Amino acid sequence: MQRYFSMEASGGNRFYLKGGDFHHIVRVMRMNEGAEIICVDPVGKSALCKIAEITDETVAAEIVKWIEGSSELPVHITIASGLPKGDKLEWIIQKGTELGAFQFVPFIASRSVVKWDDKKSAKKVERWQKIAREAAEQSHRTRVPEICTPVNIHQLVNESPNYDYKLIAYEEEARQGESSVLASTFSKLGEGESLLVVFGPEGGLAAEEIALLKEHGFVPCGLGPRILRTETAPLYVLSAASYHFELR
Repeated sequence: MQRYFSMEASGGNRFYLKGGDFHHIVRVMRMNEGAEIICVDPVGKSALCKIAEITDETVAAEIVKWIEGSSELPVHITIASGLPKGDKLEWIIQKGTELGAFQFVPFIASRSVVKWDDKKSAKKVERWQKIAREAAEQSHRTRVPEICTPVNIHQLVNESPNYDYKLIAYEEEARQGESSVLASTFSKLGEGESLLVVFGPEGGLAAEEIALLKEHGFVPCGLGPRILRTETAPLYVLSAASYHFELR
């Protein structure tokens, strides 16, 4: 069943869907009055709804019943990715959203090949947010992850005190056989607590970046004995978190 996130609280017993959602319902899915959809309000509550009225610009969906439960990870995991080449960040955002990421913070690493253009930043972030929204709808989540505007490494560490735990996915730790930090961090994470994990771009993090992160309380961790690509490593962490918190 199709799922839509409403940016406004329902009016009475109805949700009102406009813009892209209106287009998708009417033009793409070709739904008519009486069709059932799921609507999610701004605080993450889901409701089974029935389309009651379709006007020129708005779909009015009447609430049939509220749906109990949540598909969200019980902990908040933020993925901080050094800007990678091509469309790899889009892949990370799409798949990371499906796997339960709470937030994405792209950052400009010293080895990032991509040169960030501030003039195009708004459109770029808007596109990333759209990808996250569509992935959240597809995977039946009850919230859309926030996509932050790219920051530099100093801005990243300045924001780091807002998180309960902080890790660096560092390939040197994997080479040296480190295998306990990620698991022990998961064991300490309580429901509703936050974890920030930093991943380097294709060339990895520079020594001075590792040193700076360590100075601000980040702990390096390995992700198994194999060296993972920049677009694979975040998905490894989120999959491991899902197993630890949801499947055991």
